[in-house]
Amino acid sequence: MDRGAMASNGVNGHRTICTADGTCTAGSGIQGQFNLSNFEDGVLSSAFMVGLLLACPIFASLAKRANPFRLIGVGLSVWTLAVVGCGFSINFWSIAVCRMVVGVGEASFISLAAPFIDDNAPVEKKAGWLGIFYMCIPTGYAIGYLYGVLGFVIKPLQLNGFAPPETTNASILVDATSSSVKDDLQTKVAVSPEDFQEKSAENSSNSVLSEVLRFMKDMKALLVNMVFVVNVLGYVAYNFVMGAYSYWGPKAGYSIYQMKNADMIFGGITVACGIFGSLAGGYILDRLNNTIPNAFKLLSTAILIGAAFCFGSFCFKSMYGFLVLFSIGEVLAFAIQGPVNFICLHCVPPNLRPLSMAISTVSIHIFGDVPSSPLVGILQDHINNWRTTSLILTGFLVPAAIIWFIGVFLPSEDKSNEDCEKQVMPNRPTAGSALEVEKVQQTNKASAEA
Repeated sequence: MDRGAMASNGVNGHRTICTADGTCTAGSGIQGQFNLSNFEDGVLSSAFMVGLLLACPIFASLAKRANPFRLIGVGLSVWTLAVVGCGFSINFWSIAVCRMVVGVGEASFISLAAPFIDDNAPVEKKAGWLGIFYMCIPTGYAIGYLYGVLGFVIKPLQLNGFAPPETTNASILVDATSSSVKDDLQTKVAVSPEDFQEKSAENSSNSVLSEVLRFMKDMKALLVNMVFVVNVLGYVAYNFVMGAYSYWGPKAGYSIYQMKNADMIFGGITVACGIFGSLAGGYILDRLNNTIPNAFKLLSTAILIGAAFCFGSFCFKSMYGFLVLFSIGEVLAFAIQGPVNFICLHCVPPNLRPLSMAISTVSIHIFGDVPSSPLVGILQDHINNWRTTSLILTGFLVPAAIIWFIGVFLPSEDKSNEDCEKQVMPNRPTAGSALEVEKVQQTNKASAEA
């Protein structure tokens, strides 16, 4: 919603415009008040990526040992403060910094919400449920457009592949008990405060190193997964276009077709097409049998046909012809939300799903909509023709379709149901550790009886 409001003509506004005869029209909104170029204006739409990039890996890693619902709460609290800060900004840099911090909120949510939905959705409706969730993105954008016209009680969330807090505590108890049995004589020796502090510092250092090594190992597992890589590459090309559409759309529509209510029109199109397209994409994938190859087929087909409709829409001189074709193209474009995230969740083991979603989101932003908004702004500054700029931008949907089509032929398997007990998890007791617990308990009992 915040990005939709930023992109709306009511909030974003325009610079001071002067004609050849010296007549000037005062600027309005953020762009007019701070006298921003189109490039600087585009930077504001992408600045949230800084917080997202820094916070995503952190939240994905913390999800292994902290309550994800609380992590989401922390992130959204930071987001709220950052949005308030945007409202009190006094210049370009102050609002840019606040926009950077806004990304922390999205980072906390994207890594954890989708795995939770995938855990609880019926097998035959997983893609549909994901489609409903991702439907909220275009809906939020649209509400932002429309808004711009006006100027610890619940049970902790538990993800598959991660040990619950009580299991973590139990494993710590196992380690402590085992150590006490094996080193019984050593525990009776007094330890000086200096030795204790030195040992604590060493343990802390080892813990940090262990977390870094574990993160690097997880990253390597993602980067050698060709299904994941191809899916994200296609998603990057797609988001490059959609990010610029969402930010520059109202302004381009106002310029090309003299839309008096561009925010209202684009908001309505985004709501209707986003809801229908996202739901339809997930439903169709479920009907086709929700497998990774079928998801790739749906992605490549939908985006190729959608690109043709969007490209054709900008060739129309009539606003009504544009709206009809562009709406059809938007429905097809939004239909990919469920399938593309279904692949991200099901091409990796359960314990890697938060990191998979985090890296996917970081990638599509840092290589997709983050550079696209400023680059489109630069292009428009040079050619000063929104129709040509829009046609060039739409052409980038074709590489997305080609990349996803390649994914159809990749060997793939659904790893979401892999036995998590076979995976090496931090502080997660295995069958061997369970036997050790039993032996330790028997030893302690025998010692007590003696």
